[in-house]
Amino acid sequence: MYYSTETEMTIAQQELTIPSKILERDVTCTLLMPEDGAVAGPLNLLLLNDGQELENLKLVDTLENLYERNCIKPLLTVAIHAGEARIQEYGVAGKPDFKKRGAKADLYTKFIKTELLPFIHEHTGIEHFETIAFAGFSLGGLTAMDIAWNNADLFDIVGAFSASFWWRSKDLAKGYTNDDRIMHNVIKNATGKPDLKFWLQTGTKDETADRNKNGIIDSIDDTIDIIKDLLAKGYQRPADIQYLEVLGGTHDPETWGKAMPKFLSWAFGK
Repeated sequence: MYYSTETEMTIAQQELTIPSKILERDVTCTLLMPEDGAVAGPLNLLLLNDGQELENLKLVDTLENLYERNCIKPLLTVAIHAGEARIQEYGVAGKPDFKKRGAKADLYTKFIKTELLPFIHEHTGIEHFETIAFAGFSLGGLTAMDIAWNNADLFDIVGAFSASFWWRSKDLAKGYTNDDRIMHNVIKNATGKPDLKFWLQTGTKDETADRNKNGIIDSIDDTIDIIKDLLAKGYQRPADIQYLEVLGGTHDPETWGKAMPKFLSWAFGK
């Protein structure tokens, strides 16, 4: 028994500001957690990029619904609001794309590891979380994947919703091939196999772009190729990799919010 179901589960929201020396800006985070006294078991932790989208994701409603149906273990969600430099702070650490976007992704990684996680432990007084997941949407999904992949000692699970796996080191017009996709190369070139589990989602209407003219949008192609790269590393489906393709799903918080219960139930299910 993790929590009492005698009273209706409500989610407490707390907005905090972390003055980051690394990012040289104040980082707003929204913490979502079951009301005091409702939790009896060990807590789990979810870091979420683009936390400013919480309302559009309807995440509080989703969490309350999952708790009421006794579907998930107690969870602290830390929604990290993106700043004005989002396109620079998000990406693959140390590997900017062909337009030099993502130039601060290494700093964002450092912020997560050396400022945010210690702050969460200190603020909550919780030394150990049972499971720690990192999730995000679009470019934030790519970022969550990169940070977790390179820090599997800190994270257990990745959630990548419509992730920007197209992120590339060469312009399409300048001799681009699939080998120029940055995250795919990070996975292929890694030695060893990080102890992680992956939950990936696309929508069939994420976009209309189709680089290789195979009738499948790039968002789906690039995500399927990530799965192939993970399988080549020795990960198994469905034990280590879950993939959800949302029919008619679009590249927006509404679709991601609808997919969220499936992710949460899988990552933190009883």
